[in-house]
Order: sequence, then structure tokens, then C-alpha cells
Amino acid sequence: MAEDLTRFWAAYDAVLDHWPVPVDRMDLTSVYGTTRVIACGPVDGEPLVLLHGGGTTSAVWFANVADLSRTRRVYAVDRIGEPGRSSLRGGRPVRTVDDLLDWLDGVLDGLVGQGRADLCGHSYGGWIALTYALRTPRRVRKLALLDPTQCFAGYKAGYLLRALPLLLRPTSRRARAFLAWETRGAEVDPAWLDLYGLAAEFPRTKVVVGKRPTPPQLRSSTIPTLVLLAGDSKAHDIRRVEAAARLHLPHVETAVLPGLSHHGIPFTRAAAINSMLLDFLSKP
Repeated sequence: MAEDLTRFWAAYDAVLDHWPVPVDRMDLTSVYGTTRVIACGPVDGEPLVLLHGGGTTSAVWFANVADLSRTRRVYAVDRIGEPGRSSLRGGRPVRTVDDLLDWLDGVLDGLVGQGRADLCGHSYGGWIALTYALRTPRRVRKLALLDPTQCFAGYKAGYLLRALPLLLRPTSRRARAFLAWETRGAEVDPAWLDLYGLAAEFPRTKVVVGKRPTPPQLRSSTIPTLVLLAGDSKAHDIRRVEAAARLHLPHVETAVLPGLSHHGIPFTRAAAINSMLLDFLSKP
């Protein structure tokens, strides 16, 4: 186990060491433990908090931070209880959706005080971002969701079936095989791919899973929201996702990125994704 963790930390640091911008490593303490945040960009820039998808870490934003941090103060968060340098040691376990959202509330307190931030989440991170924004809208200025899962439609049965072996017994080999299947063998940064595989074997707590927001909850949102969908996503039916987002969210923009897979976001065709994010965030 110790050897596996040593390999994971080495892979994690290897990806961060090759980020194209200088970073500050921050540790925020709360009743839930210690949360690692990787910060970059001008300290007086508008705050943008990045929430990674399941099975990854804050390091996954390696292809986005150079563009996003030119004008924004970017905060990439390692979700507590999952692979990464956040630690539950000495803290209260995150067992419920309320715990998870309270944890994120504390992270924002540490980053922006009582101010607001823009949130950008991918996949499961998108569900967390949306659920938090619906519960605590006063803390969120704008919301960007990258192929978000369980926000507007459920998973495809075939995706869950394919993921089942990885969920039952996570291994590096199974994680890499699942990624190759969903991305159709797309080229992936070797250092990050090594980290992704090792993250599957990282000790973690049970992932908190909550309900999909209801149409009335979505219709109550006053937050400008961007939903970017992967045209080749195998996770869900993007037509249903886009239709539901357009139907129920009052202040939503949507776009489909053709040729992009669910797990290929955010690093595949990153320049296009970054441009769309910055255009959206810069609007008054």
C-alpha cells in the first residue's frame, strides 16, 4: 500500500510540475479535514473554482489553466475523500449531500470570504456545482457545466454496465481500459494517464450520490449557466440532457462539441473549451 501511494504522489506531482503556469498550493482546514487547492493567475482576478470529475484530481485541468488564468484567479480543488492531496484525517466524514455542500461552502469561505465565485464542474463535479448553486445561489456568480452527469438526465445503461467491473474492483488496468473505451482510444497525455490509472487504486471514502435536481428546482435558478456537451459522450444521451437544460433552466446557454467524449473533457480540444468558457464568463 505504501509503495502504491508513493507512486500515486509521484505521478500527481509530475503532472502538476508540468502545468504551464506558476501555481500556489493551498491547504484549507475545516471540520471535514484539509482541502488542497491549486491556485494560479492574478490574485486580483475574478475567482473561478474548478471541480473535477470522478476518479480524477485537480491535476486534470492541465490543458485549461494557461488560458483561464490569464485574467482569472483559478482555484482547482482536490475533492475531499477522493484521490488527491485533500485529507479527511482528523475531520468529520463526508457522508451526505449536505455534508458535501457544507464542505464546498467552507472551501469558498477560505478562497473568497463571503464573496461570490464562478463555478466550473465536469461530470460529477458538474452535479456538485449545480446542486450547490441551487442551494446557495448567493455564493455563485456564474456556472459552467462540462458534460455534467445526473443533472438533467440519467446515465446510459450501457455506460453503467461497462463501468461495473471498475466500480466493483477498481484497478489501474481497468480504469485505463474504461477510459480507452469511452474516448475511443483518443490520445491522452501520458503523465496524466498514469495518474488516472493509479487514482483508481487510491484509498477513498464512499462517493456521495444525490438526486437529480427537479424541474421546479432548476426553474428557480437565477444564475447564468453554460452547459457544454460532449458530442460523442457515452455517459448519457446528450440530446435529452440539452433538451432538459433548455426547458428547465431560465438563464442557460448550451453547446454540443462534436467529436468529443465525456472523459475527453476538459483536456481534448481544450483551446475551444477554454475560449467558450472565457467568452461566457466575460459577459456582463
